Amino acid sequence: MSPIAITIIGLLITFLGTILGSAVIFLFKKDQKIPEKLNEIILGFASGIMLSASIFSLIIPAIENESAIMPSYLVCAISIGLGALFLFAIDKIVPHFHKGSGKEEGVHTASLSRTSKMLLAVTIHNIPEGLAVGISFGITLGQGGDNAAILSSLMLAVGIAIQNVPEGLGVSLPLFSEGNSKSKSFLLGSLSGAVEPVAALFGFFLAYNIQSLMPWALCFAAGCMIYVIVEEMVPEVCKDSTKHHGVLSFFIGFLLMMILDSALG
Repeated sequence: MSPIAITIIGLLITFLGTILGSAVIFLFKKDQKIPEKLNEIILGFASGIMLSASIFSLIIPAIENESAIMPSYLVCAISIGLGALFLFAIDKIVPHFHKGSGKEEGVHTASLSRTSKMLLAVTIHNIPEGLAVGISFGITLGQGGDNAAILSSLMLAVGIAIQNVPEGLGVSLPLFSEGNSKSKSFLLGSLSGAVEPVAALFGFFLAYNIQSLMPWALCFAAGCMIYVIVEEMVPEVCKDSTKHHGVLSFFIGFLLMMILDSALG
């Protein structure tokens, strides 16, 4: 398969993960919820994948890239901080609900429905993931990467697609519980992931055309992803410190992504 074909698949596969997860809503009954234990296992696995992808697919390649401006580790430190600050600013500005706590964050407004604010929360989450995938493919193709480098970018996309499956259900299920039909809940849950290929396309063209941004772009995306992990996912995984299934699934996800990235990339 050509690098272009693999890139197209990589840019779209994260959206497919959200669609598959949203489709699971057709198996649920009214007022049925994801068991808390299962939810913690899913979130632990997903956060492990995202952290591993941030380190092995984004931060390490950026550190290994020499910078003419300053040491690469300083470039990475600054960029990770900027990525986290970017997500923090969006959290404080954009009105949205967090799925786990149900608390509203951002500028309070009555003009948006609870459903809209819930979808905005997922959009905030999905933008950095799409950017990370697009930037990875853009840099790889821009540098004339071989099949191994292309596969490394694809593994990042696959890892994010895996964690998007439970995320898609996590959007469609509350919508169904609020009285929406299964079809509408599926549609809105699927659309919550539509921002990812858009963000991926933006990141791809940015990184492909401006190769000097490579370490900055990779670590900015990593900073965004790590912010989401720490701010949203880890608190849900560690709500009860006497239970360890979420922590164990975190390590399974982390190690799986590490193996995929290293063995196939």
